[in-house]
Amino acid sequence: MKNLLLIVLVLFSTSLFGQDVIKTKKGKIKIHPIVHGTLAIEHEGLTIYVDPYGGADGFEGLKDADLILITDIHGDHLNKETLKALNTTNSHFIVPEAVAQQMEGIDHAEIEILNNDKSTAFKGIEITALPMYNLPESEDSRHPKGRGNGYLLNIAGKVIYISGDTEDIPEMRELENVDIAFVCMNIPYTMTIDQAADAVLAFKPAIVYPFHFRGQGGLADVEKFKTMVNAENNNIEVRIRDWYPEN
Repeated sequence: MKNLLLIVLVLFSTSLFGQDVIKTKKGKIKIHPIVHGTLAIEHEGLTIYVDPYGGADGFEGLKDADLILITDIHGDHLNKETLKALNTTNSHFIVPEAVAQQMEGIDHAEIEILNNDKSTAFKGIEITALPMYNLPESEDSRHPKGRGNGYLLNIAGKVIYISGDTEDIPEMRELENVDIAFVCMNIPYTMTIDQAADAVLAFKPAIVYPFHFRGQGGLADVEKFKTMVNAENNNIEVRIRDWYPEN
């Protein structure tokens, strides 16, 4: 009996850990926060990884990725160690050109370059690359405009926004009809929680996940971010999840 209970607990922890379910008219979207800016999305047998980072253990219990999206060249987004530890032989990668230039040695089915403001489709999912960059724009910016991608996905009629490393840029603030948003907030690399809250209040996603919130000073105060958003708009659901299980 004890052995059976142990097996059930292990299966629950590996297959359901961190999983959120979004219902659509065409099946369920399952969202798995993994670590920092890394997540997985499942829908009707299709598995998507975003910025695989932190080692293969974080993906235990998930199927190999059919699609992998990478936002930028930095090591917490394009992490070759993690990619080489995963089985990516049959994975279709969608990446900005700067990332494609650094993909040597990574197994793949295909690498598709998608730059800012361009769109493509993969097995019924519509994908648009959006700008992500620091403000003010400068030659020595950590994230210059045009190098990396945020992504807008349309899965079964649900619009999902993945910010990448950005500040509260006009392209984000002007988004409309976003169902689910993953928004970064770590200084000095991206936004403060005040900037992130102000941007979220501007484009009004139905659900927002604060993620990528470890900065030089530690973890951002995402509870305060939630309070700031809901003080102005209680219709936005702020989902706080454990993106840093080691802390």
